[in-house]
Amino acid sequence: MRLYLASWRTGDSFAELVRMAGPGGRVGVIANAVDFIPPAEREAYRRRVHDPVAEFEAHGLAAYDLDLRTYFRRPEALLAELERTTLTWATGGNAFLLRRAMRQSGFDALAPGLVWAGRLAYGGWSAGACVAGPTLRGLDLMDDPAVLAEGYAPEPVWEGLGLIDGAVVPHWRSDHPEAEAAEAAAVWMAANRIPHRTLRDGDVLVQNGETLELHAGRP
Repeated sequence: MRLYLASWRTGDSFAELVRMAGPGGRVGVIANAVDFIPPAEREAYRRRVHDPVAEFEAHGLAAYDLDLRTYFRRPEALLAELERTTLTWATGGNAFLLRRAMRQSGFDALAPGLVWAGRLAYGGWSAGACVAGPTLRGLDLMDDPAVLAEGYAPEPVWEGLGLIDGAVVPHWRSDHPEAEAAEAAAVWMAANRIPHRTLRDGDVLVQNGETLELHAGRP
């Protein structure tokens, strides 16, 4: 199984992610976690601050936008797309909105099996890392479960993809606006006996085979 779960963007082990995707690998960038942001603002951010598709392309990968809204109620079409893809990369944003997109498109029913079979690698940062765990309980202290965008179902999905055996708490004890909320989420999970892993910005959880390992970020 191939996993790359980062706290902030691609973390400090990007070379490992590029190796995981393979030479010329096809990378589907899933940015549905920010669908609540107006398109003009998203485009401005992409041009001026960070463009994950361009980042992957700069390292020789065939990256493209994989908008799960295109596949709402069309799981057969999504399966065909995933079978042509080497790595899916889910960006940060609102974890609950991303999880809704994964449910409504059928990604949550299709992708885990492909990942477990070694036919697809899964990666993501912040929200994209959070949904890889078994539950989003406690993460409502960081993200608002009620955040919606057009076409999204109102009910939140609390179950994660179950690709790892513990919840992921990003931005923990980091220089990040959500660091205080991350601390509260980790405390709540500990009090409620929810297995979890805390990640500082720069940290990455990497699995390329049998073992999930923490690659600590640069100090």
